[in-house]
Amino acid sequence: QVQLVESGGGLVQAGGSLRLTCAASGLTTSAYVMGWFRQAPGKEREFVSAIAWSGGSTLYADSVKGRFTISRDNAKNTVYLQMNSLKPEDTAVYYCATALRTMPTTRHTRYDNWGQGTQVTVSS
Repeated sequence: QVQLVESGGGLVQAGGSLRLTCAASGLTTSAYVMGWFRQAPGKEREFVSAIAWSGGSTLYADSVKGRFTISRDNAKNTVYLQMNSLKPEDTAVYYCATALRTMPTTRHTRYDNWGQGTQVTVSS
């Protein structure tokens, strides 16, 4: 059974930084994409970023380009999301997900496993 555990969320002032971590366990293959999504109160879940197994291909939502950086450590089955220059509109629950594919995708329906989420709150 695949388990994803996110950590690193919290409360930060606008302009600050946070680093989210997602540790995966129970995966039976190494060829998978890892991604981050977020959901703010009253809004639909939206794509944030994703990274291929090799780390050579990444995707970012336009709203976070230049501020967020995704990376992964395959030896640890872990993905990171470095979030800089945070804005109040980044406030949401952030979810980690995996997809059994080689190239990253923005479509949440392509992701098979999801974590429980970690809250990120950015104050103005």
